[in-house]
Amino acid sequence: MEFKKINNLKLPVLGMGTWGIGGKLEVDTSHDKENISAIKKAIELGITHIDTAELYAQGHTEELVGEAISDFKRNTVFITTKVSPENLRYNDLIASAKSSLKRLKINYIDLYLVHHWNPNIPIEETMSAMDFLVRNKLIRFIGVSNFSVEQLIEAQAHTKNKIVANQIEYNLLARNEGQFTKSMEKKIIPFCQSNDMFVIAFKPLARGRLTGGFKILDDLAKKYGKTQTQIVINWLIYKKNIVTIPKSTNLMHVAENLGSIGWRLEKEDIIKLNNFKAPVTIRK
Repeated sequence: MEFKKINNLKLPVLGMGTWGIGGKLEVDTSHDKENISAIKKAIELGITHIDTAELYAQGHTEELVGEAISDFKRNTVFITTKVSPENLRYNDLIASAKSSLKRLKINYIDLYLVHHWNPNIPIEETMSAMDFLVRNKLIRFIGVSNFSVEQLIEAQAHTKNKIVANQIEYNLLARNEGQFTKSMEKKIIPFCQSNDMFVIAFKPLARGRLTGGFKILDDLAKKYGKTQTQIVINWLIYKKNIVTIPKSTNLMHVAENLGSIGWRLEKEDIIKLNNFKAPVTIRK
């Protein structure tokens, strides 16, 4: 595995997303054994950053992650989870973190993210609760998800701790549509890069739409002897401060994702991909 380090935080360039494992907004226990086994195998292969959230399957995803990581030494896995926007009041946030800890069967969370900005709850109340969690060693680092530059600045102004990461949807397709996505490369990512924050890119493969069908990816895959998936992820992880968390419970896909590291696209090909645009509609 390759890592990136910003100040005292070190993250693998590849992690594992868990949205849809154990259900999405609903609970689905029909594949629990297979899901637990898949997470364990991914960790054994070197995917030690596991990303989840209390929102996922009403907390059941956290339970599955907790079961999967119970066989590993705590300091060998890096766990990120998120507090839902309706739980951002001081006492609610602290209660959410403690519930996540219980479901995950751990005594601290490595990185705790505010899942979405909530305009109805003062950000100073939210960040004060995050400070409490750090002070009491229930979490190690604080971060956010889906925040604009303006929201990042305001959140940072109300915490004594460094916001170390902003998790956003970022891939070759999710760059040019909508107010938020249009600002990613021009504002959000440069701001994070210049302020020592990780960008944790979710949906790096655009839900599979980048695994085939684009000539530029077909040509580059042939040139490098790689798959389209490996080309796309490689383009992402060699950008400053960017790591990614593709979700897969298919071990062949996990192994394919790992084939994205250990080599680098040539500069001319990075430029081609930087300039790539496709007429797509981004799924919300």
